[in-house]
Amino acid sequence: MNFNTDIFEQFDKKWALLTAGNKESFNTMTISWGGLGTLWNMPVATVYCRTSRYTHEFLDNNEYFTVSFFPESCREILGIMGSKSGKDIDKMNFEGLTAKEVSESVTFEEAEVTLVCKKLFMQELKTENMPADIAERFYDGIAPHDMYIGEVVDIIQ
Repeated sequence: MNFNTDIFEQFDKKWALLTAGNKESFNTMTISWGGLGTLWNMPVATVYCRTSRYTHEFLDNNEYFTVSFFPESCREILGIMGSKSGKDIDKMNFEGLTAKEVSESVTFEEAEVTLVCKKLFMQELKTENMPADIAERFYDGIAPHDMYIGEVVDIIQ
């Protein structure tokens, strides 16, 4: 598996869709926080999802998830996916994206790169373990994030 990229740019500048579930029932959301690296001698992707997000329950209830990166031409669609809940719109059939099943999860035809990840670990981010200014800036009265780490089992390009 090879994925040569500027890791920081992939998440921060390009954004991505985090998807969990299967073709019959899944949810996806835009993310701009994440990381790639090595843990326990495995290539891994780390993603973060607020406990209040609809995608959170799909992450908890499925063994696999995908992280899909898109061309700039999809930025408007990713903006919608990050601002609207799957409880309110049909993300499974959203115009402009074509869902497709991969391994044990879902990605989209329009994605440039998809990382297929097998969930290894999940942990709540506790504000008491953060610097006070970060806790205040990102979590003052807002639902916390959970961190999910997945082994990258496939890279689809």
